Amino acid sequence: QVQLVESGGGLVQAGGSLTVSCAASGLPFSSYAMGWFRQIPGREREFVAAISWSGGNTYYADSVKGRFTISRDNVKNTVYLQMNSLKPEDTAVYYCAAVRTLTLVFKAQSINYWGKGTLVTVSS
Repeated sequence: QVQLVESGGGLVQAGGSLTVSCAASGLPFSSYAMGWFRQIPGREREFVAAISWSGGNTYYADSVKGRFTISRDNVKNTVYLQMNSLKPEDTAVYYCAAVRTLTLVFKAQSINYWGKGTLVTVSS
């Protein structure tokens, strides 16, 4: 059974930093592209960042480029999202995503597996 378990969410002040993690099990982790999405109630889940299976390629939404960094550890089967210079508009539930084909990692409807999410709240 595939499990993606996020951790590290919480409350942070604007301008601060936070790192969320996603531990994967039940799948050949190093064969999957991994991504992070976020969702605010009443809005669609949106792409935040993605990383190729090897970690050699990373992709970011324009809204987080230069502030967020995605990375992965294929030994620990974990993907990370380091978030710096956080803004109140970054407040959302952050979801970990796994997809077999890298080109499909940008669209929520194409994701193979989801975590349950972790809440990040940025206060002004």
